[in-house]
Amino acid sequence: MQAPTKDPILRLINLEKTFGDVVAVADVSLDIGDGEFLTLLGPSGSGKTTILNMIAGFEFPTSGDVILQGQSINALLPEKRNIGLVFQNYALFPHMTVFENIAFPLKMRKFPKEDIQRKVKQALELVQLSGYETRFPKQLSGGQQQRIAVARALVFDAPLLLFDEPLGALDKKLREHMQLELKEIHTQLKRTMIYVTHDQEEALVMSDRIVVMNHGRFEQVGNPDELYEKPANSFVASFIGESNFIEGTVAAHDQRLTIEIEGGETISFKWSERIQKGEAVKFCLRPEKIFFVADDDPGGSVHGVIRDVIYVGETKRYAIDVGRSKTIFMRQMSTRIGQGRQKGEKVHIGWHEESLRRLSE
Repeated sequence: MQAPTKDPILRLINLEKTFGDVVAVADVSLDIGDGEFLTLLGPSGSGKTTILNMIAGFEFPTSGDVILQGQSINALLPEKRNIGLVFQNYALFPHMTVFENIAFPLKMRKFPKEDIQRKVKQALELVQLSGYETRFPKQLSGGQQQRIAVARALVFDAPLLLFDEPLGALDKKLREHMQLELKEIHTQLKRTMIYVTHDQEEALVMSDRIVVMNHGRFEQVGNPDELYEKPANSFVASFIGESNFIEGTVAAHDQRLTIEIEGGETISFKWSERIQKGEAVKFCLRPEKIFFVADDDPGGSVHGVIRDVIYVGETKRYAIDVGRSKTIFMRQMSTRIGQGRQKGEKVHIGWHEESLRRLSE
């Protein structure tokens, strides 16, 4: 079980969910710290929303337990769990004003009228929509509707907030803006937030910790830096960011490691850890860790030919053939127009040994 950064407010213990013969969540355990922003990250069908639904009470575990603030909540109905929820489709009541939408959970809990007025006012200030009390959802933009949905989840001081792909319907610029706003709200309130997304960049920007999921299992749990710099396996390395994979069989290892790759060709680079000849190996290398080196550089350089140069604004992406069957992708900051390497140019590329990550699978 992966330890949280703070005292756990929520514990998932051997949690499993099956639908007939399909295993949606496969015996996972996790502690979530009080005040932590934790993201469940994975492709569609990986089980992340199923876990969120079991925490919320919309699905019941096949086995295992969900412990909130020291108490099992498996048998509780959703409305008895005191958990705030924010969905991708906002789930606002179209016939209610902004004030009425935000006040709804307070009225259901029979808060006094003066407390409702005060809490709704505070929630609107927090999401920067003071003065919108009398508007209806159809009079709001998508971003404003999402803020109202967040305000409604925050207003009754729930100890735990769940977000299910809440920014998926927004355009890129607004989504990035809302990411920062949610992060700021978390910093201010220090509430525990569990966030579901398939967007790895969103997860890296917002999270204290990330759980990378695949086929109902936890592939790796860690902070954004750990997952990016030290992926546990090929799936994590490919799902979070872009990676080059160098794999094959060790042909020789003296000062340099020589690997026989697909097609019978070899690639050679510096590697200090001893590896036996004939052993199968796989390495991960991020494109931004690669750099051009001088032709006479004695270090870990690899010969190649630039097959393509792709301009993507602040960076250039180079596709470099290092043999008939192997292409390595490199990324560097763009220089002024007309500068930089050209398609068809012969180059030497290199990287620092610590930039290579040997993978277990």
